[in-house]
Amino acid sequence: MGLLMFYEYLSRIEALIEKHDDIGLHNYLDAMHAADIAEVLENLESDEQRQVFGLLTDEKATEVLEELNSDDFSELIKALTYEKKVTLLDLMSQDDIVDKLNELPESRQKEIIAFLDYEDAADVKDLLLYEEDTAGGIMTKDYVSIQKDYSIYYAIETLRAIAPDAETIYYIYVVDDAERLVGVISLRELIIASPNRSVESVMNENVITVNINDDQEEVARIVSKYDLLAVPVVDNGNVMHGIITIDDVLDVIEEEATEDIYKFAGTSDEEVYEHDDTLFDRVKNSVRSRLPWLVITIFGGLLSAKVLASYQTTISANASLAMFMPLLAGMGGNVGTQSSTITVRNIATHMIEGADILRTLIHEISVGMLVGMFCAIIVGTAALFMHAEYHIAIIVGISMCANMVTAATIGTIVPLIFKRIGVDPAVASAPFITTTIDLTGLTIYFTLATMMIANL
Repeated sequence: MGLLMFYEYLSRIEALIEKHDDIGLHNYLDAMHAADIAEVLENLESDEQRQVFGLLTDEKATEVLEELNSDDFSELIKALTYEKKVTLLDLMSQDDIVDKLNELPESRQKEIIAFLDYEDAADVKDLLLYEEDTAGGIMTKDYVSIQKDYSIYYAIETLRAIAPDAETIYYIYVVDDAERLVGVISLRELIIASPNRSVESVMNENVITVNINDDQEEVARIVSKYDLLAVPVVDNGNVMHGIITIDDVLDVIEEEATEDIYKFAGTSDEEVYEHDDTLFDRVKNSVRSRLPWLVITIFGGLLSAKVLASYQTTISANASLAMFMPLLAGMGGNVGTQSSTITVRNIATHMIEGADILRTLIHEISVGMLVGMFCAIIVGTAALFMHAEYHIAIIVGISMCANMVTAATIGTIVPLIFKRIGVDPAVASAPFITTTIDLTGLTIYFTLATMMIANL
């Protein structure tokens, strides 16, 4: 929903609330998408939330609950009657319930689980045992499975009976007597198959699966690679435990991309705040996220100052050298950030494996050399027009090229090293990269200047 559309929805709903026009408000809400209603609810006062939510049909109310953040979900559930709680929670998907409960205190989790029926409560408790960012933590047990020795006719009759409780029926999973996954059949294949044939004779035995302990990022990669609408979750014995649907995978992709962006910027998702967070909490989280990387930058700056101090004689004798320091540092930082961004992205999408590592390094160094030579000609010529001596122009040009090659190398190697030692490559963030490049760039510049000037 666009910002203008959101404010249009919000102002319209607030106007209907103020007029006490419940009929008009009900009709207006009925035409809205559940995700839009949820976004509006999160910006209303508690009493207004309850009033609006109370006008929704059970189906629409369930969809809205699945879209809400955990705090608003908890507060709205708390305000409902016993019968309404049971009805809505029964309609919700298990994985959505688990997503909400994971962010609530344990005592509140138990209160909400108490309104589920015995089977759903057991499944939800089981799902809560898994880590949030694993396949087990994002899967649902609401799936359809049939025995491999079923006839197609009996399989369809079984599907009619159990499909209403399933999250998706695009794929029907085939299991043996021990619940081990042995095949999969699409709904289309099931419908067009001869009723007298066995499920085993038409099923696809080459099933793409994920392990229950796999990281959610690996799950997203597999679903994306094979263009799946859902993927089965199995344990080490190939026993099926649940499925992960495409809507959950999209949430994972957004979450992982956001996390990588924050890390790359030298901060974290702690800076994402809720609308009811206090200013103190927002400031505290931001300071805690940014300060460690800024401290690293400070020490890098102090080392840079130490490098400059060691070349003080060279700088004093040729003051014009100082004019080009910001340019060299800035260009090196830009190239390093570009290389590290591309490398981190390729690592995240598993495009750098084995021999690709060397190929990637050679590619980035080659790019750094070519753009460095081009930029060296420009800055060398500019230096002459700025009335710098010809040897200063040569020093600046050569340093520019060398600095950009070095920056491209560092920007590529650092994420690869982090990956090798088991650290998230996204942690190779801009402050770390640029600080390292500043040190190497200044060292190259003044070492070259000292050597050339000494030989004049």
